Amino acid sequence: MDKKDEIILQQLEVIRSMSENNLRRMNDDFWGTPKTNAPAAPKGVETGAKDDEKAPPTATSGGEGNEKKEEELPPPEDINDLKAELDGYIGLAEVKKEVSNLINMATVFQRRKEAGLPTTDFSLHMVFTGNPGTGKTMIARLMARIYRSLGILSKGQLVEVDRSGLVAGYVGQTAIKTQQQIQKALGGVLFIDEAYALNGKSDNDFGQEAIDTVLKAMEDHRDDLVVIVAGYDELMEQFIHSNPGLESRFNRYLHFADYSTDEMVDIFKFQCKKGSYTLGDGAEKEIREFIDEANDAGGITFGNARGVRNLFEQILTEQANRLAAMTEFTKEDLMTIKEEDVWHARGMNFDAPMPVPEEKD
Repeated sequence: MDKKDEIILQQLEVIRSMSENNLRRMNDDFWGTPKTNAPAAPKGVETGAKDDEKAPPTATSGGEGNEKKEEELPPPEDINDLKAELDGYIGLAEVKKEVSNLINMATVFQRRKEAGLPTTDFSLHMVFTGNPGTGKTMIARLMARIYRSLGILSKGQLVEVDRSGLVAGYVGQTAIKTQQQIQKALGGVLFIDEAYALNGKSDNDFGQEAIDTVLKAMEDHRDDLVVIVAGYDELMEQFIHSNPGLESRFNRYLHFADYSTDEMVDIFKFQCKKGSYTLGDGAEKEIREFIDEANDAGGITFGNARGVRNLFEQILTEQANRLAAMTEFTKEDLMTIKEEDVWHARGMNFDAPMPVPEEKD
């Protein structure tokens, strides 16, 4: 195998790996938390990328004599660094404002407790509403880290679950299954995605048992557990108002708006920067049209930033196909996404005449 074949195989392996991640449940933020020396460029969406650097370890490891001991946690992060990270996210203007308000309130709340002053009943539990791919999991993770930085939570990890992670199929098992997830989340945030799915439609549904178990845990562990529930706007409203216990504990709402085309183009460009790709002449214009086209066709199913990631993977596949047909190529060729790569990803013939836009009345 010559050097050219090795390089092409490496490119295809990257694409294969990205495609596998695309099939996993997206339980993490899109770009991941920035590593030390990583580009401090904006982020702003969620995906299957892991974030081992920032998530505090909570597992136990066996020592001598098979005795288990809890791993030492890293020190809390500086709150100013976390605020700067929040400001660097793409879009999310209203969310940033609400999170900043929450940070200020939580800071004062904690300082009053430390000073021995009385505090009002301040709920840290939240409802996140919005379409898929708008950054809900990412902000939930950031909130866990913020609460730990302020000394409100002891560990600051995020445990993400949905109905399948809480509800079992037989009487008595749901409470046990839900309690197991709660134990994992103690000291951090329990993030329940599509929480409205816990509202069962039949008499033998055990979703209500999961809700009751979570509500009890929110009371029993009020000093070291935060619960965030998330999902579509109207369905979450119905879910919260369906149960007085939920209404009394969840009174803080954060709405995650869909990304604009400009923001999605910025997300695409940042992904290029992160992966050491550059855009050739005319490529950005074609990418913008590709995003608009796919978003208009898919609507909610496009998935905002998740849809951008899918388009990015499709374009990388076409770039690899183009490179594989070349007899020689340079490092610059490996890094460049060309206009024709975007055309082929759109299913269009690059050699065909450019379509003429229809005139609007």
